[in-house]
Amino acid sequence: MSTALPLGLFRGLFDDAAVFPPGDLPLPQAVPAHLAHRASRYAEFVGPFLCGAGRLGELAQLAAPGLRVALVLPGGSDQLAPALGHGLELAGVEIAALPDVRAAVAALDAQLPPGVPGSVELPRGDGLSAALDVLAGTPYRAKYRTGGLTADAFPTVAELAAFVTGCAERGLPYKCTAGLHNAVRHTDGQTGFEHHGFLNVLLAAADPSSAAELLAERSGKVLAAAALDLTDAQITAARASFTAFGTCSIAEPLADLAELGLLPHLENH
Repeated sequence: MSTALPLGLFRGLFDDAAVFPPGDLPLPQAVPAHLAHRASRYAEFVGPFLCGAGRLGELAQLAAPGLRVALVLPGGSDQLAPALGHGLELAGVEIAALPDVRAAVAALDAQLPPGVPGSVELPRGDGLSAALDVLAGTPYRAKYRTGGLTADAFPTVAELAAFVTGCAERGLPYKCTAGLHNAVRHTDGQTGFEHHGFLNVLLAAADPSSAAELLAERSGKVLAAAALDLTDAQITAARASFTAFGTCSIAEPLADLAELGLLPHLENH
């Protein structure tokens, strides 16, 4: 087992989704909190601030230097042009595959500002493979929903493994959204929902051939040992595939990793 902490596995991994459920932090609180994250000792692990289409006008009034925003557009291609008109510093655009994947890709091709990365949220279900085929070869990441406010919003291990391996087979980078509140797969004690762990997903990205087994693992000790054994090349490959995920809390996943011995304890989180 390596004695060096795999810090590169987590840099820029945690996109700030504080204003989304179940966090639902008001924007006037979420913006300064995000800027504090970006000025902290753990800033290297924090991604952009995520904001939905319906709140961009309010966000533009609160914007401050250093606020980099990723637009989340659940309404698909029709929301893109209006969302780009708010003068925010863009770190990315995430658009649902509506009315379909080809329309979302065409909208990004035509309207996405130069240098701004784009992601297309793909539907779960039987059409996933075809959707991945459309997205493969474009400049855009796939986005996949890994949870929500109801039990059926969480994909099964088999579903998520099919997404991870499907992206790997096509050389397609991806991000995840919702439900990845903790590092390790677990059953939520209050809701009974089966939550995927973001560390499970990282390790599956590093070894897609074992994705189902790694996604099903519930032992933090086992997963931490596997993470410590990753080579620099494996870490680079994992993060080239699994680029980020949205989390309502920045502190919680960092604390999880510290408890697993994968990050130092960060005093000001």
